[in-house]
Amino acid sequence: MHHLFGLVLAQKDLSRAGDLFSLDDAEIEGSLSEALEQIRLISSSPDYQTNDNDQAVVEICITRITTAIRETESIEKHGKALVALWESCLEHNLKPSGKDEDTPHAKIASDIMSCILQNYNRPPVMALAVPVAVKFLQRGNKELCRNMSSYLSLAAIAKVDLLADHTDAIVKSVLQGNSMLLRVLPSLYEKQPQPINLHLRELVALLAQLHHAEQHHLLRLLQVVARKKELGVLKECIPCLLGHLRDPSHSDVILNILVEIAGYDPVALAAFLPKLKEIGESFPSLIGQTAKIFGAVGHTDEERARMCLMYLVNHLANMEHSFHHILLLEIKSLTDTFSSILGTQSRDIYRMSNSFTAIAKLLVRQLENDNVSAARSKSLALHAVRMKSVNLDSGQEEENGDIPAGISFTEIYISQENDKLPFGVDAEEMQLGNSLVSHQSIDYTESENLPEPTGEKTLEESAEVLKSPAEYQDKLYLHLKENLGKVKAYVMEMGKKIPIPDQCVIEDTVRSCVAKLFFSCPLKGHYCLYSKSSFTLVSRQPPLWIHIMFLFQQSLFAEPLSIQSNSVQVLKALWEKTQLKGTHSFETAMIQSTFPHQKDLDHVQMHLEEVRFFDLFGYSEEAGTWQCFMCNNPEKATVVNQDGQPLMEGKLKEKQVRWKFIKRWKTRYFTLAGNQLLFRKGKSKDDPDDCPIELSKVQSVKVVAKKRRDRSLPRAFEIFTDSKTYVFKAKDKKNAEEWLQCINVAVAQAKERESREATTYL
Repeated sequence: MHHLFGLVLAQKDLSRAGDLFSLDDAEIEGSLSEALEQIRLISSSPDYQTNDNDQAVVEICITRITTAIRETESIEKHGKALVALWESCLEHNLKPSGKDEDTPHAKIASDIMSCILQNYNRPPVMALAVPVAVKFLQRGNKELCRNMSSYLSLAAIAKVDLLADHTDAIVKSVLQGNSMLLRVLPSLYEKQPQPINLHLRELVALLAQLHHAEQHHLLRLLQVVARKKELGVLKECIPCLLGHLRDPSHSDVILNILVEIAGYDPVALAAFLPKLKEIGESFPSLIGQTAKIFGAVGHTDEERARMCLMYLVNHLANMEHSFHHILLLEIKSLTDTFSSILGTQSRDIYRMSNSFTAIAKLLVRQLENDNVSAARSKSLALHAVRMKSVNLDSGQEEENGDIPAGISFTEIYISQENDKLPFGVDAEEMQLGNSLVSHQSIDYTESENLPEPTGEKTLEESAEVLKSPAEYQDKLYLHLKENLGKVKAYVMEMGKKIPIPDQCVIEDTVRSCVAKLFFSCPLKGHYCLYSKSSFTLVSRQPPLWIHIMFLFQQSLFAEPLSIQSNSVQVLKALWEKTQLKGTHSFETAMIQSTFPHQKDLDHVQMHLEEVRFFDLFGYSEEAGTWQCFMCNNPEKATVVNQDGQPLMEGKLKEKQVRWKFIKRWKTRYFTLAGNQLLFRKGKSKDDPDDCPIELSKVQSVKVVAKKRRDRSLPRAFEIFTDSKTYVFKAKDKKNAEEWLQCINVAVAQAKERESREATTYL
């Protein structure tokens, strides 16, 4: 042992203890374990708790030792001695006195704890420390327990296996009031579910008395339990969960848990349908999830199916929400499973109207009269097609004399709002007068010039009536009829690579016209990036996009479109807006080239990559549509949306421009968190902050175009705000891609949040 350490500890010389800080860390590093053992002996003496001199010497020596360990990074070398001293504190009183002062051994434990557990990312150290750390949870010192919980949470993130053997002790600590440890339970459940299952009901009972963040961790645990299909332990928790459904901050998570349960044991939720019905009526934003639960319960038997169908159909007629596609999918699934409910008319009812309200009326009638003969049902369906439908925008009634062009569930699912095309046309921009329907009310219907079948005709006879002589002479109709199968197969594959816009507007520019395309996310989940706003793309290839939209439109219908179809008329008008006089008509162009050239589609994909579209959207095989990053990756939503937690941080080089010909790169430390991109004046995260970039003000983020003479630029990118352009460079291309995606997601999220706030205040 170093002679000064030996002198101070042997003689307990407080006057010389301060001199230890004059020694170099490397000079005393070899003596630290021996010094720790000597301190353990001193602190274990019978009179230590009353000897102020000894306590002061020990406190100074521990501070010097922990500083030297941190500076020399020798924690693994001295960890055993440090943990031995730490564990010895458990043999003494740790409860604070009446004045709320820590006992001498509690002070030692606290000082050593911070030194040890700051190294939570070093498994050898944690393997020694965690078994001892868990023992401190039961020793009655709240402050020590709280700090210990924070460090154990970090240890769980780094290596949850180290905590797995102590799951029972951790659960008991939570039940005794140490709610901070709730955050480690979801990770521990994956390793040791049994101790948590035994106390799950008691844990859920704590829900009402927890803070918001702690409630969130407990609900995360229940999500994990639900995914593991542990219904036996979850069943008793369902009433408690339902009691918290009216809390808007947790209703979404709770319903997701119930949807998970409904997937494998719907009977467990059958008794709670009245409560769920009440929740759906009180909170329309939750109808999508309640619909899935009703759909699952309805599959258990025909009696429940009829009851659940009435709930689903009633909400289908309600225009105060945007979950009609989910409701229709659940209704279709139930009527397919129990075909006797709607009889042979099931498929026809869905195809006979393109209005959610009209379909709902047909279904209600059929459900109420399900014992009527099949012939009468056919007549009823045909009659309902021509009934008056309420115009929701104007409140007026208009005669619906159109015969719809066959719409399937796929069409309604992909179409994001009732009675709308997946894209639109701005009537004022197009200057087409009243001859076209605006994008807010375009129907999936055929021309009004088509003859109307009589009520006495059967469905088969009516189909023949639709094929008028004019339609047989329609070149576009005949061409599509011949290639219908190819179009559907082509669109199915193309749709996985190229998204279809929700709306298209043609605008004139000085040089030519452009297509302004708007994309949003159909799922509109809780953390959706584009539920209120849209991703906007400006393309100099409007004819190509119109061609893509036309093929997509045809893929939605079971029968070929004709030139007289309203949807085709809209596309034709868009096409004519983009063409010079004397060029091919829309009809001729679509017939001469059924599909776009592959190189043109490649250019579209390259353009989408350039504007970073694929950072923000991805094709979901499960949903069969394009969804935003957050809706495709709900497991990342908590991390991204956790206040104050950085989404990404690290060093980047910023281009500094002094004069036109003098440019240099300055390394700075950046943190992407919340609504800001923060950056420090220097290379360290401890340097003072510089003025942050407000993400809601960012106009675009782009990769710097490659230049022949600058090999480093592929890893550089630019951020454009309304007042300044920033140029940054990452350490390599992969790191640049990570920064670009994170920044784009954060920018979209900031703008979506701003859009929601604006909507709230309107």
